[in-house]
This record gives sequence, C-alpha cells and structure tokens, in this order.
Amino acid sequence: MSKILVEVYSPAAGSTYDVFIPLESKMYEVAYLLANTISELSQGYFKASGGQTIVCDRGSGQVFDVNMTVEELGLGNGAKLMLL
Repeated sequence: MSKILVEVYSPAAGSTYDVFIPLESKMYEVAYLLANTISELSQGYFKASGGQTIVCDRGSGQVFDVNMTVEELGLGNGAKLMLL
C-alpha cells in the first residue's frame, strides 16, 4: 500500500501534525482516520464528530470530495490539509 506524508492543520487545536495517509483510500476513510488521530493527539481540543469532519486544502479552502481517493484528488507528499 502506497502512502504519502501530508501536513494536517487543526484550527480547533491550533496545531499542525504530519501524518501518513494511503493513496488508495477514499477521503471519507481518511477523514475518519484523521479525526480520530487528531482527537487523541490534540488532548481534547479537537473532538471527532461521527461523520461531520471536513477535510479541505489549507491554502485554497477547497473541500475535498469524500467519494474520491487521495490519488484521484491529486494529493502528494507535502500536501497541506485542514481538518474542520
């Protein structure tokens, strides 16, 4: 399974995290994994909300289609994401 290293910013926690995500996964799976991971790492500042997590591009604010894979969205190493 191929993975890429992305930077995930959480405004709720005010922190940035480097995370490996699989290229073949759909964004809804990635959002779920990121929400749970950031929830644990942020010591309660970010709370995972079942299915309500949004992942977007940090620079443009474009919300990613949850039905597309990471690879289909054209994300690569060093991509900067934001978790809302």
